[in-house]
Amino acid sequence: MNQELFTINNLWMMMATILVFIMHLGFACLEAGMTRAKNTVNILFKNTIIPAIGLLTYAFIGFSLMYPGEAFAGAFIGLNGLGITLPEGWDTVAYDEGYTFFTDFIFQAMFAATAATIVSGAVAERIKLGPFIFFSILYVGICYPIVGMWKWGGGFLDTMAIPFYDFAGSTLVHSVGGWGALIGAYLLGPRLGKYTEKGMNAIPGHNIPLATIGVFLLWFGWFGFNGGSVLSASPGDVSRVFVTTSIAAAAGAFGALIASYLKFKSYDITMVLNGILAGLVAITAGADLMAVWEAAAIGFIGGTIVVFAVVFFDRIKIDDPVGAISVHLVVGIWGTLAVGLFGDLAGMSQILAQLKGIGVIGAFCVAFSFILFYSLKKTQGIRVDEAEELEGLDINEHSMRAYPDFATKD
Repeated sequence: MNQELFTINNLWMMMATILVFIMHLGFACLEAGMTRAKNTVNILFKNTIIPAIGLLTYAFIGFSLMYPGEAFAGAFIGLNGLGITLPEGWDTVAYDEGYTFFTDFIFQAMFAATAATIVSGAVAERIKLGPFIFFSILYVGICYPIVGMWKWGGGFLDTMAIPFYDFAGSTLVHSVGGWGALIGAYLLGPRLGKYTEKGMNAIPGHNIPLATIGVFLLWFGWFGFNGGSVLSASPGDVSRVFVTTSIAAAAGAFGALIASYLKFKSYDITMVLNGILAGLVAITAGADLMAVWEAAAIGFIGGTIVVFAVVFFDRIKIDDPVGAISVHLVVGIWGTLAVGLFGDLAGMSQILAQLKGIGVIGAFCVAFSFILFYSLKKTQGIRVDEAEELEGLDINEHSMRAYPDFATKD
């Protein structure tokens, strides 16, 4: 490979890193808009500290856990020391044909924090900040890179006779966050007043325009999330991924639109927003494998699934203010299975490989997050008291309000 092509590849990877980074602003806007005004500062604080946690933990231990080297090929876990050690030829083709060592690190680090961001939305409006930060440090620093290594770091899921396949993280990023979100929401319990003897009480978000901005920022960032996962600036591969990603998101919007209208007889913007995200999550596992019609089908089904998943979790009284569990866990599982149903790898053998990956990753993440959340619950507690929840986390956890010049009824 010549120096010019190496530079172009590396430049695209850095641009993709920037796009993934902006997704954290998208998550912040979405979660803030979909929750109540009295908890806005708390939401923004969590979504500000999470990227910092992701970068630091990934630099200290996460990168070495996730990519321990060829000596751990086919393994369950490996560790290539602590911190970042520059390999020989780190900024040349000798390290990688597509990018430098530092570009490799920073791109992967942007992915890492996403897992905790997904948890943030599901546990919003009632979790104590301290325990959430502690959970995020361990979940991002240890759980995420261990399961990531199983596939992306050459671990046992990658060395099976029929390898598990997850192009950009429907399971390895989104479902990992979704499992943590499910356990957190379950152990916390629902928000006060959410479920009553008369049934489910809707608690609307305070700023739908902000939530809409958040979704469009996430869609924008997904071009880097999926496009960067090509790991080069290959014109054909990157352009294909851009198209399948966009088509799936658009189809997800229509899947959610139709399903929510048939279910609720109204045009629900929040369902359409989650439908877009569902389409994006669904295509992420196989964006490089699908034809346009396959991407549309995967996204449409994902958008439809998310509507019924939201209803299902409300019925079993798992309170998720932003629908994170439905979008990232349920649809993440669907997108991962879709690799065996559509595209270049479709077949029963691949379906079984996908199921193995989903099962073992789910079991590990559930066990890890349950032990961590349950230990925190029994020691220092994970939920604010009733008075603090009613008054709002902003004034009690942060001693400030997001909108101090405006009176709010909640």
